Amino acid sequence: MTEARGTDALRTDALVRRGYAHGVTTLTLDSPHNRNALSARLVAEVREGLAAAGRDPATRAVLLTHTGTTFCAGADLSEPPTASAALDLVALLRAVVELPKPVVARVTGHVRAGGLGLLGACDISAAGGGASFAFTEARLGLAPAVISIPLLPRLDPRAAARYYLTGERFDAAEAARIGLVTLGEPGADVDALLAPVLEGLRRGSPQGLAESKRLVTAGVLAAFERETDRLAQRSAELFASAEAREGMAAFLERRDPAWVAEPPADGTAPGGEAR
Repeated sequence: MTEARGTDALRTDALVRRGYAHGVTTLTLDSPHNRNALSARLVAEVREGLAAAGRDPATRAVLLTHTGTTFCAGADLSEPPTASAALDLVALLRAVVELPKPVVARVTGHVRAGGLGLLGACDISAAGGGASFAFTEARLGLAPAVISIPLLPRLDPRAAARYYLTGERFDAAEAARIGLVTLGEPGADVDALLAPVLEGLRRGSPQGLAESKRLVTAGVLAAFERETDRLAQRSAELFASAEAREGMAAFLERRDPAWVAEPPADGTAPGGEAR
C-alpha cells in the first residue's frame, strides 16, 4: 500500500494513518492509548482524511479500519464533555454520510458506544475476527443520542430497543442480523468478506457512485437537519449530569455505579413478587 496524498500522511504522531492502493484510500484509527476513543484530535484527523479522499480523483472508496483489538471505544472520557464536542461528533458522522464516495468499515475488534455511530454512518461494513459490539451508554447514565441519527434508520427497532436499554454485548453475526453491519461472521477473514465489495466499488464511475450514494443517504441527511441541534444539546446535558459523572467515575475506577441493583441470589424469576 502506498502513502496517501498529503504531507500529514507522513506524520509519525498521527492518530489516523492514511494509505492508498488500487482506488481505495485507507484511514486507519491508530490511537492505542485510549482504544481509538473519539478524542477531539482523532475526530479532527478522521475528518481531514475524509476531506482529502474526497478531493482525490483517483479514490473510488474510503476504507475505515483500525489497529489493535478495538475499532473504537466511543467517547474519550478523559476529555471534558461539552456541547461543542457533541457537535464535532455530529460533524464527523455527517462528513462520512455526505462524502460523495462510499465509506466502508472494516472491523476486527471491539466497538462501543460512539464508535457504533461511526460504524453506522458508513455505507457498507464488514465485521469478523474478534469483533464485538455494545451500546454502553445507559450503563454510564447516558444515552446514544447523536449517534442515533445514522443508526436508527439501519437497525431493527426491536433490536435497537434491546441493546440500547440493556448494554448487552453481541457478536458480528448478530450485528449483521440487526442491520448494524452489512457482512458479519465471527472469526471470519474480514478482508475476504470485503474483497468482492471493494472490487465492485473500484469498477464504479465517480458520478455513478456519488449519485447512487446520494439516493441511499437522503433520509439520513434529512434526519441530521431535523435532529442535530436537539440531540447535541441533550447529549451535552447528559454528560454534565450527576448520574453520568457517577457512571464515568465508576467505569474509570472499575466498579459498579451506585444505582446498580443487586441480582436475586435465590433464583427468583426476573421481577420477583409484586409489591
